[in-house]
Amino acid sequence: MSTLRGGLTMLGSMLNKLPMSEHKIASYIIKHPEKAVQCTASELGTLSNTSSAAVIRLCKSLGLKGFQDLKLRVAGDLQKNPAQGFRDIRPGETTEEVIAKLTSNTIASLSETAEVLQGSEMKKAVDAIQNAGSVHLFGIGASSIVASDLQQKLLRIGKHATAFEDRHVVAMLASTCKPGDVVMGISFSGSTREVKEFLKLGKTAGATCICLTSFGQSPVADLADIRLATSPTREATFRSGATSSRISQLHVIDVLFMCLCTSDYDNAIQHLDVTRSVVQDLNK
Repeated sequence: MSTLRGGLTMLGSMLNKLPMSEHKIASYIIKHPEKAVQCTASELGTLSNTSSAAVIRLCKSLGLKGFQDLKLRVAGDLQKNPAQGFRDIRPGETTEEVIAKLTSNTIASLSETAEVLQGSEMKKAVDAIQNAGSVHLFGIGASSIVASDLQQKLLRIGKHATAFEDRHVVAMLASTCKPGDVVMGISFSGSTREVKEFLKLGKTAGATCICLTSFGQSPVADLADIRLATSPTREATFRSGATSSRISQLHVIDVLFMCLCTSDYDNAIQHLDVTRSVVQDLNK
């Protein structure tokens, strides 16, 4: 069984969004992770000048099952090899330096995404999409590329899916959803106004709302029934095309698609064979 990790990543990404008591606990754990994993909830509350109840509330804010879950993740973080961390480009870098830095950043982002992506939420997303009559996907800018990628994947396994960037078209689709349909909003920041409105319309119509955002609380995540998360890793100064965030989002989409395929394997293979054959015939 793989070691749970991502506790320190979760704490760091949520630090400035937490209430005062939870902020104090999170700060203590980040500064003293080795000591924190040896504590009970009561002991940690005392060391951080808070309470055991605040420790439990912190775990709930992080979306974890309890303090033991958090301790296991932090303990897993302590076992990781020291990493160079995020590296931004500088003026006049060589091609080789840019390749090395962006590759390092991508690997770090994917690794952190694997740590914060919760299997229970992924399972809920798979079940919702499998049972949906239609799946409507929406993202702005680089996130629209991710939405289109998932649309193509879903169409290949026989699932009706749409992905438009036009806000008017998307609003019409979301507002006319049927109960059991799925609307999925994609926003790295979790604060894109158009994505938030899209989920509101879908929820009012009775659809199941899924979001794909960076880990942590956000207006988009707060509206969603099911939350899929990517690493909160910082982006480079030159963020054209949203490098690390886009790749992390695409990785989550790939995981979602493969989970859909393996949960209904024979049907997925049949549809993939048919669509592959059709595309090959078009290219002759």
